[in-house]
Amino acid sequence: MERVEQHASCGGRQEVWKHASSALGCDMKFGVYLPAQALRGERCPVLYWLSGLTCTEQNFVTKAGAQAHAAAHGVIVVAPDTSPRGKAVADDDAWDLGQGASFYVNATQAPWAAHYRMQDYIAGELPALVERHFAATDARGICGHSMGGHGALVTALRHPGRYRSVSAFSPIVAPSSVPWGRKAFTAYLGPDEEMWSAWDATALIASARERLPILVDQGDADEFLATQLQPERLRDACAAAGHPLTLRMQPGYDHSYYFIATFLGDHFAHHARHASR
Repeated sequence: MERVEQHASCGGRQEVWKHASSALGCDMKFGVYLPAQALRGERCPVLYWLSGLTCTEQNFVTKAGAQAHAAAHGVIVVAPDTSPRGKAVADDDAWDLGQGASFYVNATQAPWAAHYRMQDYIAGELPALVERHFAATDARGICGHSMGGHGALVTALRHPGRYRSVSAFSPIVAPSSVPWGRKAFTAYLGPDEEMWSAWDATALIASARERLPILVDQGDADEFLATQLQPERLRDACAAAGHPLTLRMQPGYDHSYYFIATFLGDHFAHHARHASR
C-alpha cells in the first residue's frame, strides 16, 4: 500500500492509495475519505462507491461533494477505480468496453479473464484491505452511478449478509436487455445469455435471499433513460418479488454529477441509518 495523495477536507482527510491487486493482477488505486473519528482511531462504517463508464477513482471524490456528508455521518468512503489498468491489461478502442468499463463482473472470456475479475476485487479483496488498514468496521454499504449503479445492485444481491445497505443513481438495472450491457456481457461473459442473469439486477431480484431496501434516484431528463437505464424494469421486478424499492424520478435532472451532488445527502442518510442497526 502506497499513499499517493492526501488532502484535508471537512475535518477529515481525503486520500488516494495505490496497491498491487492479487485479484486483478495489476496495480490499482482507490480513494478513501477518513472522517475525523477514523483519524482518531474510532472505528467507522464504510460506504463503497462504484463509478460509471470512463471514470477513475477521481471522479466521485472531486465532483460529488461527498466529504461533507461523510464527515457529518462519521462514515469512511471508499471509491475504487472502475477497472484494472496497465499496458498488460486488455483494452478496447471503444469507451464502453475495456479499461474504464469493467461492469464489475468476473470475466470468463479471453482476453478479459486474465485481469477483469472486478467482482472478486470489489466484494472481497478491497473490503479486506480497507478493514485491515483503516479504522473500519464490517458495517458496509454500497452505492454507485450508471455502470456503477449496476455494480452496486448486483454486488449486494450476489453477497447476502455482506452489506447492510444499497443504493444507486441512474443504474443500468437490466444490462442483459440494453446495448451497453449486451456489448459488455458478450465480450466478458460470452454469447450464452443464460449466463448473464447472474450479473443482472432484475434477474437476481427474483431469487434474492435477503430483502435489503433499495434506494434509486433517476433523473427524468437523463439522455440514457429510455435506451440504457430503463428503471421501470427494476420497479416491476421488485414488485413481482415483494422486494422493497424506493424509486425516485427526479424532474429535470440528467446523468451528470450535478444530479448526484444534489441528492447524495439522502443516500448518505439511507446508508447511515442502516449501518447503525
